[in-house]
Amino acid sequence: MKIEFAPRSVPLQRRLQTAAVVQWVFSFLALAQCCTAAFIALLFTRFWLLSALYAVWWVVDREKPRKGGRRIHVLRNCIVWRYMRDYFPITLVKTAELDPRKNYLLGFHPHGVLAAGAFLNFCTEASGFSTLFPGITPHLMMLSLWFRVPFLRDYLMSGGLVSSDKESGSYVLQKPEGGNLLAIIVGGAQEALDARPGSCTLLLRNRKGFVRLAIQHGTPLVPAFSFGENDLFDQVWNPKGSWLRWIQHRLQRIMGISLPLFHARGIFQYSFGVVPYRRPICTVVGKPIPVQKKSRPSEEEVDRVHEQYLNELSKLFEEHKANYNIPEDSHLEFI
Repeated sequence: MKIEFAPRSVPLQRRLQTAAVVQWVFSFLALAQCCTAAFIALLFTRFWLLSALYAVWWVVDREKPRKGGRRIHVLRNCIVWRYMRDYFPITLVKTAELDPRKNYLLGFHPHGVLAAGAFLNFCTEASGFSTLFPGITPHLMMLSLWFRVPFLRDYLMSGGLVSSDKESGSYVLQKPEGGNLLAIIVGGAQEALDARPGSCTLLLRNRKGFVRLAIQHGTPLVPAFSFGENDLFDQVWNPKGSWLRWIQHRLQRIMGISLPLFHARGIFQYSFGVVPYRRPICTVVGKPIPVQKKSRPSEEEVDRVHEQYLNELSKLFEEHKANYNIPEDSHLEFI
């Protein structure tokens, strides 16, 4: 394999952008282990009191990820996220106004390998979310597993991430004065196993829990499609029925997270590594779908709203795909 190295004349700006993306990628790959190791290691040093006090805080604060989290605006506005935005680049497009007197449930598609668009658009201010949607506070759901890691849980909550369970979603959506947006990556970890360049397959046909949640709270549904999300990495071929796919599904059931075998470019060369390709991502937020509140919706009512959501998402994709070099004969496939 021929290794292609980055030219020495690469501007400082591009190097800073690459560094920002590298720290983000490795924060999800290794930060959990580092935080756990640091918490345990401190117990065997003269600084053991730090871990002991944090453990007490952890117990007292254990429900916070289910109660809206604890965002820190300084971290959301950190310059490193702007470098990350410009690396790809990532943009956020509004197609309709969101009333700050209402709460909203946004379905984000597709998951991609690392959900870069979802993180940057809803957990930072790099793409100007608050400017585009004034008066709206975004919350992005993440697997509850990650909020069990000491120190890491506080870092995640600082950006607006909340636990991905029904109680957490209900807490965000029941804000009486409105102004909350709950973003859910509906396809979840399982959809990441199909994330490869050019893919238009969404794991959505039987995912109806988010629709039921919206009906129970009378919350408008907002479809959002992130063009280019699947183009950041190549993935080892893992068709359904293959031994690799079987192993990945088994690990997902055990651990709760999927483990796609992905690769892209390196830090100092462009041929192989785990740094994502420089390919643009554009997250297009569609118009809200009104939902009538009903505390105990029937299966037929859920199916009807779910079908309406699929139609609106498909319409959003078809209306904007030509702007992002998607072939005319490419259409969303729901599985």
